[in-house]
Amino acid sequence: MDGKTKTLLWFATAALIAIVSLNCGPAAENMSFREHIVPVDEISGLKMDGYFVWGGSAIKVDGIYHLFASRWPAHTTFPAGYRTDSEIVRATSETLTGPYTFREVVIGERDSTYWDSNMAHNPTIHKVADTYVLYYIGSDFTSYQQDDPHLLRRVGYATAKSIDGPWHRSDHPVIDAESNNPSALFEDDGSVKLIFRDTELNIFCATAPSFEGPYTVVGESIWTECRLEDFYTFKRGGIYHMICEDNVGAVSGHERWGVHLVSDNGIDGWRRHEHVVAYDHDIGYNGGTVLHCVRRERPQLYIEDGTVRALFTSVYDGRNTWCQPVELIPPY
Repeated sequence: MDGKTKTLLWFATAALIAIVSLNCGPAAENMSFREHIVPVDEISGLKMDGYFVWGGSAIKVDGIYHLFASRWPAHTTFPAGYRTDSEIVRATSETLTGPYTFREVVIGERDSTYWDSNMAHNPTIHKVADTYVLYYIGSDFTSYQQDDPHLLRRVGYATAKSIDGPWHRSDHPVIDAESNNPSALFEDDGSVKLIFRDTELNIFCATAPSFEGPYTVVGESIWTECRLEDFYTFKRGGIYHMICEDNVGAVSGHERWGVHLVSDNGIDGWRRHEHVVAYDHDIGYNGGTVLHCVRRERPQLYIEDGTVRALFTSVYDGRNTWCQPVELIPPY
């Protein structure tokens, strides 16, 4: 199939989805996550001149969308520069897909005695009761991974009563070991299931009675079939769902495509969803073109009233990086 034919097929599918969404009948309910995704305006998302932008987790407050993302200077390197130079910023938009406008640095360097004094990366934002909770990974200036030249990355969080801050950062990480790609799922009682991975991409699940902890690892190597990373978990109909990156393509058949897994308890027993491919590396634009991403990673979902309305991913086109949202119509 040539590029032109593929593009026409892609937009024909998107048009069919739009028609189905008007009816919102059984056909819409049986569509895969991937089939809900529709084209987006080319001028959208969060791009910042002079910076690599990665990740992106959004929340709506008083009619405004607030996006938390990582950035590090473009004069460093991609992707390795994040390990020493990443910081977390907040941007806003009146629309879900943007474009988003930079507002402030939320998590940057601080006193070298803290676990996250050097860098902060991979934000994911949640509201728990009256508190905004921002999970992320951080590193200090002197703690290194065992038998590895890279700095130790660990998961922690910051909290605020207002989305505008001030943000109070945890004095200590919640996972005091090499940990990355945090995904937090809050139950109705305020308890949390935290999925993360180590440097070898072994996947763990820790639970805590609240975001304040203490966190206890209750599941180790919860997916042993192949390497996965960049997790986002949510719950619907009593079933736990995970959207993540198929690191080596062993689930989807395509390296770094997004895949959809499910579990009965959110801890272990993860298995393929009936429609396992969640997204590919193509992003359709409303102008009729398609971006074929070199890398498309770090899926984060925007969920409103119990339905998934948008997928946010990090995009690399071979030169630039940014955070790109796409809407799901009808909501998933």
